[in-house]
Amino acid sequence: MNNFKYILVLAICLVSFGCKVNYSFTGITDTPDTFQVNFFQNTADLVEPGLDQLFTNALQDLIVNQTSSNLVNTGGEVIYEGEITEYRIAPMTATAENTAAQNRLTISVQVRYINTKDEEKDFDKRFSFFYDYGASEQLAGSVKDTAFDEILERLTQDILNASLADW
Repeated sequence: MNNFKYILVLAICLVSFGCKVNYSFTGITDTPDTFQVNFFQNTADLVEPGLDQLFTNALQDLIVNQTSSNLVNTGGEVIYEGEITEYRIAPMTATAENTAAQNRLTISVQVRYINTKDEEKDFDKRFSFFYDYGASEQLAGSVKDTAFDEILERLTQDILNASLADW
């Protein structure tokens, strides 16, 4: 019984004072010390007011919540910048009467990722995602909120995975 106590204390010490590696469900095990997210301006043909700020905040929040990196205004170890390039609503499926049965909202962003420690990891890449909703529904209120939540969650997660998965 006495040996069990020593083994238990040793195990607790090893776990408490072990190596500094961040484990998460995202697969990201280590992250930069600081990151910077510049404002993503909406340059799409159809501009949705406030989407630029929503996207910028969503990307900042996701990185803060899923990594141990600190958000800075300037001089980040990694920098995210770009623009919203597409905000489009299009009919997707038709009814027997040749009217739309479903619409699709698509949002695309062009992201320039700059890694100041290793420029080989830099990229300039387009990310896109969509949300389908019934043609009888208006893209307003709770439908719009749900669409934005789902699209922004997917876009920001894809960007985080593309940029920090190999840290």
